[in-house]
Amino acid sequence: MGRKFDICGCYFGITANKYNLALIKSISGIRGEIGGAPGVNLTPIDIVECTAGYGKWLLQNSGSNKVVIGRDARISGPQVQALVTNTLLMMGINVVDLDLSTTPTVEIAVPEAHAGGGIILTASHNPRQWNALKFLNEKGEFISGEDGNQILQFIAERSFDFATVDKLGTYEKDNSFIQKHIAKILRLPIINENTVQEKRFKVVVDCINSTGAISIAPLLDKLRCEYILINEEMTGDFAHNPEPLAQHLTQLCDAVKEHKADLGIVVDPDVDRLAFICEDGSLFGEEYTLVAIADFILSKKTGNTVSNLSSTRALRDLTNRYEDSKYHASAVGEVNVVRKMKEVDAVIGGEGNGGIIYPELHYGRDALVGIAMFLSLMAEKNMTASALKASYPSYTMAKEKIQLTPDMDIPYILKSVEEKFADEELNFEDGLKIDFAEGWVHLRKSNTEPIIRIYAEALDQDTLQELISKVRQEVDSLTV
Repeated sequence: MGRKFDICGCYFGITANKYNLALIKSISGIRGEIGGAPGVNLTPIDIVECTAGYGKWLLQNSGSNKVVIGRDARISGPQVQALVTNTLLMMGINVVDLDLSTTPTVEIAVPEAHAGGGIILTASHNPRQWNALKFLNEKGEFISGEDGNQILQFIAERSFDFATVDKLGTYEKDNSFIQKHIAKILRLPIINENTVQEKRFKVVVDCINSTGAISIAPLLDKLRCEYILINEEMTGDFAHNPEPLAQHLTQLCDAVKEHKADLGIVVDPDVDRLAFICEDGSLFGEEYTLVAIADFILSKKTGNTVSNLSSTRALRDLTNRYEDSKYHASAVGEVNVVRKMKEVDAVIGGEGNGGIIYPELHYGRDALVGIAMFLSLMAEKNMTASALKASYPSYTMAKEKIQLTPDMDIPYILKSVEEKFADEELNFEDGLKIDFAEGWVHLRKSNTEPIIRIYAEALDQDTLQELISKVRQEVDSLTV
């Protein structure tokens, strides 16, 4: 069986099937389900080859042969960590191992450790059977599409060499970077540490059986918050689906009410996505995480904001409230958001999935800085989470998905939907986004799962369902 690779949503290479459904290689990383056959699922062979391809790229393109690695707590983490570490060492690359850590912590550690790059071992919001390798450059940012294509070519051609016994890499374990990460956050001038400490907020945190347990708790200690941790055992056997969506957060909502807490916090397994629960147990909404943080930033300094095409219009509306500030949209994917942020010199950006990117700290999604900013916002405005939510433009969003099958022709599907809605405002930057007067619908193939995502937003539920039904009927007629 041939290999199939995906960079920026575009496939290349030779493959026996139309789609590889359990092994996905994209700008978001190389991920798959553990076990099975090489080239179909994520196996030891795939892990070694992908690490070696990255290792060759690093040695050719970086001034340092040092790599920082870190992982979330998922079940397969120790095995993947061992394969990645030893492959790098056998290539003559020095490894700084953060062990159990977070994605933003690894991103911060790369330049701090003067490394040439980093590898994060996490499948983010994917279920327990998945794992992944996410590649960083020397800035601690996700590699570009161009660099990704080069790495994937090395992997496809098995174009890499290993070191002789006298030139093996060195290994160093360093567990200090979560504390260093928190210290960098609290040194940010924009964080009002004293005001938050005075409030003595009571918080419930859903750690989803991963590294939120060892990163959020010490941050809340510094901010003098009282907190209750749930699902804090770092077993990787997630207590619920790890994607922080409404249907997965009933336990947290109940716990916030039970403990009469001021706030509920939930992150994904690698702590780069962030969502809140209001004091009454209602959802603040992960789409509104970025809206609230943008409000906090823009209240202190003017500037541009960025989110991706699948994120809520509320950020645009919020940005328009502030003079000399302008909203910009990017294609989906953190690397695309970061590129647009740099292009327009944005002061804040991110994604509607609860991803906060604050460039004064680093160009990566970071739930920890988002928590510190949101608590600062609540403290400074002396408002509850529900009152804050009520102060923002109100939209209703739906996030649906269609499972990919080998016989699906996605370009044909998108072209047919395009023709059906040719009279509407269309955007082709990332899949197909249809802007109706009363809302929008966005269809795109996921970079992280074998699915077509269908996101939609409108001012009310009835209009939302009407828009989704219009588009789903057309898509469904082409996929049966």
